[in-house]
Amino acid sequence: MSLVANLLFYAGLVVALGIGGLYFRDLGDVTQMFLKVKRENMARFIRNEYRLVALGVTGLVIMTAAHFLLGGGPFWLWLIAFLLGAVLLVFPYVWVHVGLRNQKSSAQYFPIREASEWVSPSSPVIVIENNGIARAHPDAQIMRPHLAGNKDGLDGENVIMTYCAMANLGVGYTPTVAGEALDLEVLAQHGNNLILRDNRTGEPIQQIFGFRDRDAGATAEGTSCPVKPELAMKPWPTFRMTMRGFSKAYPDGTVFINKPSSNPLLRLFDLAIETIFSSEIARQHRVREPIIQNMSRSDDRLHNKTYVWGVVINGDVVCWTDDFVVEQGNVVNASVGGRDLVVAWDPKFESLGIWYNDTGAPVTDVDVFGKTPAGQLTRVETVRPGMFWHVWADFFPHTDINRIGSSVRSESPETTGTAASEAAQ
Repeated sequence: MSLVANLLFYAGLVVALGIGGLYFRDLGDVTQMFLKVKRENMARFIRNEYRLVALGVTGLVIMTAAHFLLGGGPFWLWLIAFLLGAVLLVFPYVWVHVGLRNQKSSAQYFPIREASEWVSPSSPVIVIENNGIARAHPDAQIMRPHLAGNKDGLDGENVIMTYCAMANLGVGYTPTVAGEALDLEVLAQHGNNLILRDNRTGEPIQQIFGFRDRDAGATAEGTSCPVKPELAMKPWPTFRMTMRGFSKAYPDGTVFINKPSSNPLLRLFDLAIETIFSSEIARQHRVREPIIQNMSRSDDRLHNKTYVWGVVINGDVVCWTDDFVVEQGNVVNASVGGRDLVVAWDPKFESLGIWYNDTGAPVTDVDVFGKTPAGQLTRVETVRPGMFWHVWADFFPHTDINRIGSSVRSESPETTGTAASEAAQ
């Protein structure tokens, strides 16, 4: 009996600590401050989280039963293994499902007057708009929930804002694929960019791409894309402003505010999580190197923490910096993927926008709403506004920088980007 008891005890211990260690490593987040976690390992745990956690808990139960009922293993080892296993299994679960709980269907939006109690005039906000109805999402407010939306939708449209503080990236998406609704949850980050999970299929979704891993293909240049266009979430035109710019542009707009919970324990827990988040994200903006080193490549054509506005059209990838656009007189005309675009900075509303230019002629005058003397322009829906250069370059290594005019690229993207960067200086 003692042999069987010991076998069960040590088998349970190995399973519990093995699964717990992998769970903590792959989805514990803090481990990435010290380890370079592989994305494929994250994806495995994202797809199988509940099954693997159940297996780990079963290991703890078997170990405990073998010790107390059958006399297997020493008490000191059981105590250490049980406490360590509990931490390894509980911490990532609580971090992901409580600390990072999202508000994809429960977000609250407040009038500007009320929101001004929580958001300063110079605070950056990420905006989505439909038929003149606009919502602003201050970075500091959406930083922890990562997802914001509600059942009312944006003037009837099902749109949620996704946000990754590590990438400084907010993108609006319609959370459906091929007509089927997705159930999105925040699970991890890799490449300094948010990874979501569609709980209906268990599939990971990289925020910057907007499609499930199982639906991913590849271009000739090696970048990822959906195997069919309808397998990607529909991106919603997303742009940045300051809070004061938003107030002037959309005086009847509403603002997302992540008000503290009425539950005192949850409120205290959230305060601790946000304190950690705020400290690390502030450092991410302050220092050159990413605070989490899980990038696949580096590109020194721009400073890592330069903000870029990037687009992908028909496989053509280009980004612009705001200072370059200002130096060109606030307006840049360019062609991307066979489409003419205009990139413009509006100093009154403190916003950089990118529109399709279907007027048939270069645009020299466009306001924050896309109005020109030649007619109304439409915002480009694939814009990733104001994200960190090092993240954009990691996911789109063949990107052009600060393009003007022709969409023809050099054989060497490094040469094209260097020339464009020098023109911006």
